[in-house]
Amino acid sequence: MTNWTVACLAFGVARVTAYRFWKRENNPAAPKERSKPARSLLENERRHVLDTLNSERFVDTAPLEVFATLLDEGVYLCSISTMYRVPDGNQEVRERRNQARHIEYAKPELLATGPNELWSWDITKLRGAAKWSCFYLYVIMDVFSRYVVGWMVAPRENAELAKPLIAETIGKQQVDPSVLTIHADRGSSMKSKCVAMLLSDMGVTKTHGRPHVSNDNPYSESQFKTMKYRPEFPERFGSIEDARSFCVDFFRCYNQDHHHSGIGLMTPLRPLWLGRAGHPES
Repeated sequence: MTNWTVACLAFGVARVTAYRFWKRENNPAAPKERSKPARSLLENERRHVLDTLNSERFVDTAPLEVFATLLDEGVYLCSISTMYRVPDGNQEVRERRNQARHIEYAKPELLATGPNELWSWDITKLRGAAKWSCFYLYVIMDVFSRYVVGWMVAPRENAELAKPLIAETIGKQQVDPSVLTIHADRGSSMKSKCVAMLLSDMGVTKTHGRPHVSNDNPYSESQFKTMKYRPEFPERFGSIEDARSFCVDFFRCYNQDHHHSGIGLMTPLRPLWLGRAGHPES
């Protein structure tokens, strides 16, 4: 038996397969050049099509519209596909009309290395007894510990109501405003001038999520979901006093007993003991 036969038997490969592989590796076929169609445009004709597309008349017009306009005038330069293929060969296929350029907002990077460095606040609706009626729950949360440092149930959403809540929460927690950042989405109350002036006067840094992006404020959204998916959360609240009573019990349980997956299954109260700020109730 030849060496080829012995090798093929040893590796369990058919001889025809081995020969084909050897031939392909040692005698690579030259790449075939694509034949040029007989009816393809000449170079001067391609240049005429490109000059027509880039002329002052058609510079902001799509090739399809140029083709239809010239056809109405009895002028046929080339097919529709060729009218796209010619500028594509010159890297000129793009949106030819002037378009509004939307601002590219950078994704906010929220990082807290200790308590009372970064707060997140948001507002959610609590349905009232009557149809279409609701109350508004304002919640301010410490991102490092997930501890709810301040909350309020109000009959309406208003920046003038949020302003004293933020100021009172900062005073109650005895936070140095110069090291505090408050993050929120782009709701009307969050972007209001009175809230912005309050934070500016106190020396607090404010940040906002990107427009129409719901996951740039995940901490507050997660807290709202935790509250509303609890089995004891009512479908409707009979009055604003009922809503406030429920929130008193919920936030006490949330801060002291709820094991949060985002902080290693500790309760929100635990990281505050470990952090620099001490006990929040002190």
